[in-house]
Amino acid sequence: MFIKKFLWIALVFISLFACGTKEKTLEVLSPAITTEKVNTDSDDPAIWIHPVDPSKSLVIGTDKGGDSGAGGLYMFDMNGKIDTSKTIPLQRPNNVDIAYGLDINGTKIDIAVCTERNTNSIRVVALPEMKLIDNGGISVFEDDSLQAPMGIALFKDLSTQLIYAIVGRKTGPKEGYLYQYRLAADGNGIVKGSLVRKFGKYSGQKEIESIVVDNELGYVYCSDEGVGVRKYYAHPDSTNVELALFATNGVAEDHEGLSIYKANDGTGYILLSDQQANQFHIFPREGTKANKHDHPLIKVIKTSTDESDGSEVTHISINDKFKNGLFVAMSTDGTFQFYKWEDIAGKDLFLAPNGLKK
Repeated sequence: MFIKKFLWIALVFISLFACGTKEKTLEVLSPAITTEKVNTDSDDPAIWIHPVDPSKSLVIGTDKGGDSGAGGLYMFDMNGKIDTSKTIPLQRPNNVDIAYGLDINGTKIDIAVCTERNTNSIRVVALPEMKLIDNGGISVFEDDSLQAPMGIALFKDLSTQLIYAIVGRKTGPKEGYLYQYRLAADGNGIVKGSLVRKFGKYSGQKEIESIVVDNELGYVYCSDEGVGVRKYYAHPDSTNVELALFATNGVAEDHEGLSIYKANDGTGYILLSDQQANQFHIFPREGTKANKHDHPLIKVIKTSTDESDGSEVTHISINDKFKNGLFVAMSTDGTFQFYKWEDIAGKDLFLAPNGLKK
């Protein structure tokens, strides 16, 4: 009896030691490129893929502007250099996202849209010109005293080609925390927004900042900080029922930046910033065979970022340095870090074949 008990205790200690050793030896990944610093407070990136030459693609990033809120929207090339001639001054911009092919009076243009917290609005920018086309901004949460927009993601209905902005805020109600706006241009080429939907649960604990949309599969995900990742249908005519709440365990403190690595067959990965632990948790985009809304943890990676808020990823082959895709993550030192997807993938994740339609 004593021997059996001793062996059981020994096995427990061996197991605990092995788990601790594995965590301690998790490799810290280094970026291939670290961008030039923004003026004050980097927050969230988005990747714009050039339609003809991917090596001319761009990263658009926000600078919240610190205590004053005097920030801006920045353009970076694939070497991490800032094009200072394209910087747009804004009042505390938080998150930014990109959509392709917005109809402006018969002409299709690509756009970046960011929240501007201090003006309670979202701002629409034509790409790659970096030109504001919203006549001073689109007001959001106008029917509520709880405004202060933070998170944003753009949904493109692939059947109608209509584009929608899904916007989150600093705080809000337990139900209907997210507002969805259809974006469309008037006869003068000014983009306006019309409210089409209110949805999304909120725990009330902290805030929901990071939002990401999967256009091809039709889902939207948002990080309820300190709670988990919530999943809904992205189409405005869909049910507002929550489809999943995952990543509820193992995150040190705040659930932050979300991004989706996509393959043409609907598979891929959802990446979540475990902010205070300086690491990212990775989940299956397509769910499991038994349940497409089940997203179990696949892998955790440690990066060189410091308390990363926002991130973005693409599997498109950008150039010789980023042949298998690019992962961009914000760091609190005022920079954005560019990682090779194969460094993120390691031996555990796949490299998607190139050619995904935007």
